[in-house]
Amino acid sequence: MTDIPLDFGDLADLELLRRAFRAWLAEHPLPERGADEPVPVFLHRWHRQLHSGGWVGLDVPERYGGRGLTALHQVAVSDELGARGAPGVPRIGYLAHALLEFASEEQRRRLLPRMLRGDDVWCQGFSEPGAGSDLAGMSTHAERHADGHYTVNGQKLWTSYAQYSDLCLLLARTDRAGPPHTSISAFALPLDRAGVTVRPLRAAGGDDEFCELFLDDVRLEESERIGAESEGWSLAMTTVSYERNALDTGHLPKYGLLVERLRRTAHERRDTLPDGLLSEIGRCVVDYGVLVAHARRRTAERLAGQGAGPESSIDKLLMTRAEQRLYETALKVFPEELYGEGGEVLGDYFYSRAASVYGGTSQIQRNIIAKRLLNLPADLRLRTEPRDAT
Repeated sequence: MTDIPLDFGDLADLELLRRAFRAWLAEHPLPERGADEPVPVFLHRWHRQLHSGGWVGLDVPERYGGRGLTALHQVAVSDELGARGAPGVPRIGYLAHALLEFASEEQRRRLLPRMLRGDDVWCQGFSEPGAGSDLAGMSTHAERHADGHYTVNGQKLWTSYAQYSDLCLLLARTDRAGPPHTSISAFALPLDRAGVTVRPLRAAGGDDEFCELFLDDVRLEESERIGAESEGWSLAMTTVSYERNALDTGHLPKYGLLVERLRRTAHERRDTLPDGLLSEIGRCVVDYGVLVAHARRRTAERLAGQGAGPESSIDKLLMTRAEQRLYETALKVFPEELYGEGGEVLGDYFYSRAASVYGGTSQIQRNIIAKRLLNLPADLRLRTEPRDAT
């Protein structure tokens, strides 16, 4: 792990961008969501509105539809939105950067501008019923034929909002006999292709964010493969490294608002809150500060040209701990949000329980850290499967 100096560029330039964005927001307020409008449809309207002002894809080169700025400029926009409690910038950055690194020049010029404009809505086909955190164990297979096209069969699970998407960044095994991590390839799958079935799943909370994706003899052309054969694992790791940075995902501003609310309440109710709860608020403040520091370091490393690596597993663990402790503490401090239909904190609390599962379980993240960062022997790593009862 390289020691990268924390160089965040021209702060005056970032402040100018923030001011310009604030002025734009004052003239283009968040649109109203319709009473029966699905969340992803509303967010897609917001996506298009942000893009119309030039606020999507700031760190994507201009020739692909972006503005050619840096990750910090995009982070600054996310910060401003978070400070207002508004929905963040569309979460397409991790997919865009995967295309920037692995797609051909023709694919970049064709796919990226449409992604940034919102002409094509993308989802992510990684996890499977038998291969969630153990992504390399996937069984979806893409068989290559003599003329170069592929036939894909398999199933994906937990594919977010696939029913509202046009394209799916799909991972499939292209070599059944090869090592798990070097036999996976990536494809841009049109979801209206023959043989594709999307089935929404109704969650306990009532939403239908997640979907099953069934692939039955789906034909994909060689031109729809992203990167070379066997580069799918590298593409996947690049993608998830962006997903695991709280600055990229826009989570930090939202956490920061709640941390400040807790901090203010701790001062106002110091004489009535039990000491144990005051200590929990203090731990939330510390967790948030540590997460901010790590997210900034990861961004500085990227600006210095360092590629994605296993360090993102540390970020995922820190974000999970900060998020779960934050919302659990908030419900103790604001118990009124448990009554009636609940408040925003209650909904976020329920969603936070999955943070230690989605994007790779915490156990898997600890094993990655043990193996790839600490070089611990296998018998000292965490067991991710139950011991044989016999």
